Amino acid sequence: MSTTLRQLSQDVLSVHEQRYQYYSLHLAEAELGDISRLPKSMKVLLENLLRWQDGDSVTAEDIHALAGWLKNAHADREIAYRPARVLMQDFTGVPAVVDLAAMREAVKRLGGDVARVNPLSPVDLVIDHSVTVDHFGDDDAFEENVRLEMERNHERYVFLRWGQKAFNRFSVVPPGTGICHQVNLEYLGQAVWHEEQGGKEVAYPDTLVGTDSHTTMINALGVLGWGVGGIEAEAAMLGQPVSMLIPDVVGFKLTGKLKAGITATDLVLTVTQMLRKHGVVGKFVEFYGDGLDDLPLADRATIANMAPEYGATCGFFPVDAVTLGYMKLTGRSTQQVALVEAYSKAQGLWRNTGDEPVFTSTLALDMGEVESSLAGPKRPQDRVALGDVPAAFRASNELEVNHAQKAHKAVNYLDSKTHQQYQLDDGAVVIAAITSCTNTSNPSVLMAAGLLAKKAVNLGLVPKPWVKASLAPGSKVVSDYLAAARLTPYLDKLGFNLVGYGCTTCIGNSGPLPDEIESAIKQGDLTVGAVLSGNRNFEGRIHPYVKTNWLASPPLVVAYALAGNMTLNLQTEPLGEDAAGHPVYLKDIWPSPEEIAEAVQMVSTDMFHKEYAEVFEGTPEWQQIKVSEAATYDWDGSSTYIRLSPFFDDMEREPKPVKDIQGARILAMLGDSVTTDHISPAGSIKADSPAGRYLLEHGVERTDFNSYGSRRGNHEVMMRGTFANIRIRNEMVPGVEGGMTRYIPGDEQMAIYDAAMRYQQAGIPLAVIAGKEYGSGSSRDWAAKGPRLQGVRVVIAESFERIHRSNLIGMGILPLEFPSGVTRKTLGLTGDEQIDVQDLKQLTPGGVVKVTLTRIDGRQEVLEARCRIDTGNELTYYQNDGILHYVIRNMLQ
Repeated sequence: MSTTLRQLSQDVLSVHEQRYQYYSLHLAEAELGDISRLPKSMKVLLENLLRWQDGDSVTAEDIHALAGWLKNAHADREIAYRPARVLMQDFTGVPAVVDLAAMREAVKRLGGDVARVNPLSPVDLVIDHSVTVDHFGDDDAFEENVRLEMERNHERYVFLRWGQKAFNRFSVVPPGTGICHQVNLEYLGQAVWHEEQGGKEVAYPDTLVGTDSHTTMINALGVLGWGVGGIEAEAAMLGQPVSMLIPDVVGFKLTGKLKAGITATDLVLTVTQMLRKHGVVGKFVEFYGDGLDDLPLADRATIANMAPEYGATCGFFPVDAVTLGYMKLTGRSTQQVALVEAYSKAQGLWRNTGDEPVFTSTLALDMGEVESSLAGPKRPQDRVALGDVPAAFRASNELEVNHAQKAHKAVNYLDSKTHQQYQLDDGAVVIAAITSCTNTSNPSVLMAAGLLAKKAVNLGLVPKPWVKASLAPGSKVVSDYLAAARLTPYLDKLGFNLVGYGCTTCIGNSGPLPDEIESAIKQGDLTVGAVLSGNRNFEGRIHPYVKTNWLASPPLVVAYALAGNMTLNLQTEPLGEDAAGHPVYLKDIWPSPEEIAEAVQMVSTDMFHKEYAEVFEGTPEWQQIKVSEAATYDWDGSSTYIRLSPFFDDMEREPKPVKDIQGARILAMLGDSVTTDHISPAGSIKADSPAGRYLLEHGVERTDFNSYGSRRGNHEVMMRGTFANIRIRNEMVPGVEGGMTRYIPGDEQMAIYDAAMRYQQAGIPLAVIAGKEYGSGSSRDWAAKGPRLQGVRVVIAESFERIHRSNLIGMGILPLEFPSGVTRKTLGLTGDEQIDVQDLKQLTPGGVVKVTLTRIDGRQEVLEARCRIDTGNELTYYQNDGILHYVIRNMLQ
């Protein structure tokens, strides 16, 4: 019985005289019953189980449970899912390769074969997170930023070049090529994967996990993929299945068309707001409805990209004629496009007009009702209609901590370039960035930005002098089509010169503001703004001195550079004056749908062929990097970028029994929506921070600190930067912003890292207490690795975001949820309490765990917390002290 379904479903598909073996969902229906109305995303999971059925990790019961999901549009069952490939970017990829290299060292120490530490699935790592906007606003910006990137990151790039040679099935896309998700969409993604297995060519859905939460962008191509922590991704590439619960699937029905002047960005901000309100954390979202007939794939990609912002595991668009058109445009082979069509139709994965799958719940949007919008000032789901932005800015400014004491005075400053005097006010737009894969993958919004720039230049409009403008597309193809449409000179004229091909501002690589601007902000205690075409706007993320960040479409980014202040109502007030002194309004320079469509026609298949022909080659500087051929890495003891991580130092061949947590102290007590940006080191490194002091002690000049992200391969820097975000608010030190805590017992305030080290020396375990949605945001493995190195054993929160919860378990940290209706506030916690967690040897997935709180006066109370180890696999990882320890032990057997 154990292989019956797998054998029963084997079939052959012929496409242009090429024969492919595949596992037919249609044939499996003989055993499973009618599955025609199963959501397409669930059919991808079902095929995965059929293909991997082995009677052990995947059983017939698993397959029947997934097919039986249709009865209730829900199923309570854990399954083992094996994606076809893994995608990484360099910030999350470097520590993953460091871990692989450290695993080789551990296997060597314990007498195993280091060659077994190799990816079993294809891994593509795209270097896209390292370029910073140091230079901007001139024709040399791109070359200068790339030069600085190569200088700063030389050690990291040597290490990645070594990994490229040392590991099998591991490819590196060099710096200066593009953003991983756009490269994935335009080139790597195949919609249907195929490879030779046992002498036969086997076809199956293209699936992946990625070490970046916006991996979901590939869902636009009918590819099931989502972000996982670096820890989970490492396990996946080492042959471990991704353990998951069969998800609920929310259907989002799209009808109608966008009105003239409304962009894909406006659409995605509306969708994000609706889905956040609906509640889709841990669920799949699948888009359906006849509105998809005319929704371009680039618009779908914008919506799929922001799945983490609406909280879903993925935002899936089934394969249809639009998918095939995009694959042809981007240069996929005739054979590949034909295979995608034939396979999708044979498997019931093709979207037909009128399809109505069964969903757990549904919601609908008539796209004709979408209005021009931004999101801000600090959460991507907080959509604000364009005309309401001034009021939203003022409201957020009123909420500033210690508002009564704030100066908020306009400041006069001398511009270092023009040597003219200007005034900087509250609300000033100091950063306007066309950045991020979310929008720079979309020709319609980029052409709209170029056309708006052209009209503005022709009318004599200029950006405000305090605006730092930048253009950082997700692939070189963007530069090609902007040039073909003759729009590049107009963007350059307004300061939107090319600064790099990478994530830049969206991930905090916005670079420094001019000194006089930073000084004016500090002097006047001003609340200023950044407008970016990105997907994340959490506080402290974009720039340390910019408190409000607004997500907007590329043409609106250009418009705000002209307006120069968030308090201007762009719907009713002029952006500036033309040469004759007449007011110019946004509507006067907004391009028509016909103008945009005509410009988009300039995008050609030749551009994709040209730019992706040598995608893995890199610049001469990249090719000249010399690396060792050894199977283990030659660690440089003086390096401040790449260090041998200590995670496996004390590891033995057999795991030790799990110990209860006794006498734990609270390191931090945090509120709701604490993001991985708050926890994980990100952005710039301050000289007076623990990480800054470490670098200075190791002879690194302040100007060479680089960002935390670039130093993710050095655990010493990262553990010092954990919980060090300048906007984090630890309730143990009321009224204080930044990574501070109290050392208990007593009232001594110090950096969280310094306190953690003092506790560690005393042998005291640590706990973190939090509110709702702990760990929302990007999939940052250091948000789990850092606390682990600081000595955190348990996190007790009201709820967890999906990726971070699994990352905590992957690092051997126990995630517990307060009982329903109980919070740190109802308990009146101060942070002085001691915490004991009992009976951890008897842990069960989703079970009850007894937590004893001992107050400062000796009173005790016992909570029955819920264990958020959700699956049997996760429990095994926790019992092994982490997922990688488990993998190493398997390799040694």
